[in-house]
Parts: sequence; C-alpha cells; structure tokens
Amino acid sequence: MKTWKTSVVKKGVGMITVLALSLSLSIPASAKQSVPHSKVFAPSHELFRDKALHNGTVQQSFGFDDVNGHVYVMQLMAGGIQLPGEDAPVSGATRSLKGDLTLTKLDLAGNKLGYMYLKGFGHGVQIGIETEDGVPFIWSETDSVAEGKEGWGTQLARFPFEDGAILTPDSASLEKHRLVERADRTTVNIDSANNLLTMRYRMNGVFHFGVFSLDDVKEGRYEPVADVVQPSLGTFQGFASYGSFLYLLEGNAYGSNGSVVPIGNTYITVVNLQNGGVVDRELFTGGQDLSFREPEGLGIRVPDIRHPHKAQLYVGFASNFTPNRLSNLLYIDELKPLSRVVK
Repeated sequence: MKTWKTSVVKKGVGMITVLALSLSLSIPASAKQSVPHSKVFAPSHELFRDKALHNGTVQQSFGFDDVNGHVYVMQLMAGGIQLPGEDAPVSGATRSLKGDLTLTKLDLAGNKLGYMYLKGFGHGVQIGIETEDGVPFIWSETDSVAEGKEGWGTQLARFPFEDGAILTPDSASLEKHRLVERADRTTVNIDSANNLLTMRYRMNGVFHFGVFSLDDVKEGRYEPVADVVQPSLGTFQGFASYGSFLYLLEGNAYGSNGSVVPIGNTYITVVNLQNGGVVDRELFTGGQDLSFREPEGLGIRVPDIRHPHKAQLYVGFASNFTPNRLSNLLYIDELKPLSRVVK
C-alpha cells in the first residue's frame, strides 16, 4: 500500500512544501506534520529490457520527460567517432578523458527517437529533465575537468534537446549555473513533481547533496533549502530525489567487487533530506537474469502528471557486452509495511 504525506523542509528563512514518499523516520521540530510509516522497496517491474542506445557504451544515467512520455539516457561517447572539426576518429579513452558524452532519446518502449553529442561535459553520472510549455530541457554537468582517466563536470547546464546537435560548454543554447563556488564533480537531478533541483557535488574531498528551488536556480538565486553529506556507500552509481527523500544507488557488474550471480550487490539507500539521516538501505534484486548487469542511474517517473503523488522509482542497468552494451530500466511502485522497516 502506498501512503503519502505533505511535509516541510526548512532552512534559514526559506521554506518549501513538498510531497514526500512516506517512510519511517524522525521529523525535526521544524516540520509541521509527521510522516506515516511505510517503505519504498517491493518487487520490481520492467519498463524495457536490452534496448540499444545511439552508442554501444555503458549507459551512465537517465531521466524522464513525463509530459511527453520520453526517456533520455546518457552514456560516454564511443571510441572511433569523428565529428565535424576533428582531424581523425577519436579513441574511447580520449573521449572519456575529455568528458565527451552521447545523449539518446527513447520512447517508453525503448525505441530510439534521436540523439545528441555533448563534448567536454563530464562523466554523465546523473541527469535531470525539466519540461517547460511542452519543451524538454536537459540538465547535466558541464565544463569537464580531467581527473585520473575520466572527465568530470564542474558546474551545471540546462539546454533544449535538439536531435543530431553537437554541443560544447561554449554553445549558445546552454544556460549554465555554478551553484556552489569551488565545487567539482557536479551532477544533477530534477524533482519535477515538487519543482526542486538536487545537485551532488564535491567540496574539500567530501560529497554533498544540495537541494534548491528550481525556479530560484533559473533566476540565478542559489540559496539551498537543504544540504546533506553523502553517507558511506559502495561504488556510487546514481541518485534521485523526490520531496523530502534522497535515493542513492550503489553496486557493480557481476564478477566485480563481490557482485555474484544472481544476487549481485546493487543497493538503494534512502536519506532524509531534512536531517541527513539514513532511513533505509536494501538490496535490489530486480533483473537478476540480465547479462553483465551493472547498475547505472536512478530516476523518478510520474506516469500521470495529473497525479504527481503517484511516483515510481526506476533503477537503470547496463547489459550485454562490449561493444554493444544495452539499456534496461526497472521500477518499484509499491511500499512495504512498517514491520519490514523497523528491525
């Protein structure tokens, strides 16, 4: 059974009212209503399985356009591609170092509808989708800086999807935002049901999640309504926020770091954005029969925008083998009783 409740997040003089996925937790004194007891984890369902993206690399993240019924999937650009203005085909290692990404637009059955190339954007760890007057805008990291063998974003960008376009951090269609000065490893999620933007960022070696009013960000006001430190995790693979709660994905492909067929080591951790406390951490066992099965990205979908409280939590997995990795999306839409939360 699903239960939902309106709760309040307060920081400084700013206050926002949000719809929160109801879980067992302690609400701080600033909250005007308590949150009923329930839980997110339940048997999963498939949206689509083994679907090809524009490139054959592993998907990194995804986001939903709930207005138009589309999904956008981000991945590292494949090696061997030569784009206009490049002297020769570029290797995959160089693409990764420079932060070159490929964005694929799909329908909800996983059929490809279009693509874009994003040069110098980052690693594609997480993206967000905002739909304004029926037009989808992509939120992603940009201004990639190399660290190790990978490129990572240092601020955020908002831009409209344009099939076949090639963008760089200097493209005129980008609206860029530096929400936290001196932060790096920036990635983003959009909670369209509650008009919130959550940014994951690194400051002085520590990862944080800052929550902002989406309208404020677009108007250049960067005062967070909440900010929490990332709890201890395994291999980080993505995040999504919905109201007062943050969902964190971790895990590895079969055969790596203790991930063993068929159980794997994919976990979802739930964090209370009001106080940074960990509400729950549970193994996700959906898609056990996928080949490879590397967790890649979390997302919230609202199937009917007239009912934003009826949300679904999606987990992405890459499957198949190089050079033809495939995309898979599974979701959870039921809650478990309190007896399964409190041990």
